[in-house]
Amino acid sequence: MIAPASNTPLNWMGTQYKILQSGAKAKALGLFESLDQPGYGPPRHIHHDADETFYVLSGDVTFWQAGASTLLGPGEVISVPKGTEHTFRIVSEAPARMLTMMSPGGFEGFFVEMARLGLRIPDDMPKIVEIGHQFHLSFTGPPLGTN
Repeated sequence: MIAPASNTPLNWMGTQYKILQSGAKAKALGLFESLDQPGYGPPRHIHHDADETFYVLSGDVTFWQAGASTLLGPGEVISVPKGTEHTFRIVSEAPARMLTMMSPGGFEGFFVEMARLGLRIPDDMPKIVEIGHQFHLSFTGPPLGTN
């Protein structure tokens, strides 16, 4: 399933996602904006088919990729090549807003499915992992700050 672009934000686990450009229209690029709450960060993971670039609009975010951490603030960018293990964690006291670009597009459909089904990390990890595989996503470890 590839998500359509929508002006209606999706909400999943406290994060608000707005799909700005969908792989359904432009497979070369998926583009979404997220508003992530303080302390949030996904489990470590790998996108096997897509390069991912994050542009921090507001807040402070620690990015971790391939064993190295980098702190980014507003106006800073980090790129994660496909096949690279990575994650991030919001370290500011206020929510962080990020613009995320994925090439090729299509992964934004993962968030549509998570929100539609109301799945939760870590409670529903077996189903999340299963759906992740449909989007060329593998989970590799816990979020930053957990063991």
